[in-house]
Amino acid sequence: MKVHRVLVEAVINALEQIFIEGRYADKVIERILKANPKWGARDRAYIAENTYEMVRWWRLINFAGDNQETNINKGSLWHLFGVWQVLKGAEYPAWTEFKNVKPALINKRKEEAQKDLPIAQSIPDWLNELGKDQLGEDWAAEIAALNKPASFVIRVNTLKTTREKLLQELSKLEIKAEPLIDYPDAIKINKRSNLFANPLFKTGMFEVQDASSQKVAAFLDVKPGMHVIDACAGAGGKTLHLSSLMESKGRIVSLDTELWKLEELRKRAKRAGAQNIETRLIEANTINKLKNSADRVLLDVPCSGLGVLKRNPDSKWKLKPEFIDNIKLTQQKIITEYAEMVKPGGLMVYATCSILPMENAHQVDTFLQKNTNFEKIKEEIVSPNKSGFDGFYMSLLKKNKN
Repeated sequence: MKVHRVLVEAVINALEQIFIEGRYADKVIERILKANPKWGARDRAYIAENTYEMVRWWRLINFAGDNQETNINKGSLWHLFGVWQVLKGAEYPAWTEFKNVKPALINKRKEEAQKDLPIAQSIPDWLNELGKDQLGEDWAAEIAALNKPASFVIRVNTLKTTREKLLQELSKLEIKAEPLIDYPDAIKINKRSNLFANPLFKTGMFEVQDASSQKVAAFLDVKPGMHVIDACAGAGGKTLHLSSLMESKGRIVSLDTELWKLEELRKRAKRAGAQNIETRLIEANTINKLKNSADRVLLDVPCSGLGVLKRNPDSKWKLKPEFIDNIKLTQQKIITEYAEMVKPGGLMVYATCSILPMENAHQVDTFLQKNTNFEKIKEEIVSPNKSGFDGFYMSLLKKNKN
């Protein structure tokens, strides 16, 4: 593929916004592509892929290019783009911006980097120490897996179709896809395309949702007709899955602290044909009003997000140790207070998209020590290395009647 200057400029612009202005990569890419609707699919893919991969391998790229990460400006971004092309074995144009790119030196430093895991896997030193402390000898394999790009997975909306029928419709549109074994509603898309513009998406036949994320709603063991609370609903990906598992029968109360997320959920629910969802903004008396009312409660709590670095590679540069310390306090507060909404005999799932035991099993153990009316039924740790998908943790807890 011939490298066009306007595409490289778009990548440089994106990196400038991410690393100099501190913006989130997904929002930056979305804005850039939206502002240039005439770009074709290949051009858009080139910009997105190069930006995300440079963000993913940022420390390694700077090391190989002999550049100090604290010295980032427009000129250094051009140089680092040239370094990235060498690292991935691609040709780069003979432009003046790349005059100081030295392939032999870059490849030599790439070899040197393999002796130092934080540089080789392109992560901060503090995160490497934390990972080793929490996961021991499994850490190296997990972070290597998290540095692989995420698969593009969708969830079939069984309120409107079946997986077999959706696969047939995708095939008619010449979209290469395959069912995922052990994930009953999941389909892997083998070639990325703008599925949000697809008529199948617009009519609610599917949602974009990673395979690991699809495990969470199923773990709650919901049945049609139940009263279910999704207490940290966000924009509602798991709420929608719960609705489909309940055949849109019964009642789901979706809670969140941010109104715009609940408004987005209402739009998605309408498209999906999920008619049993009620949204509520969390207020001072919300928990008390719902006390002892729910057959099932889902707590997909805020976390470090280390299990989803595949799709959010910039978060490893934005994340700080103090954030994890603070979020652990938030997690314990949520599980303690929101457990009040489970009725005796009901079930609750505590879930995160983290791979750190300190956010996962340790939090559940702390809760159980103080709340003896609950017991752990089962838990599941979804390893990015073993699954090939995002990292998740789920614990199913039962509230006893006595």
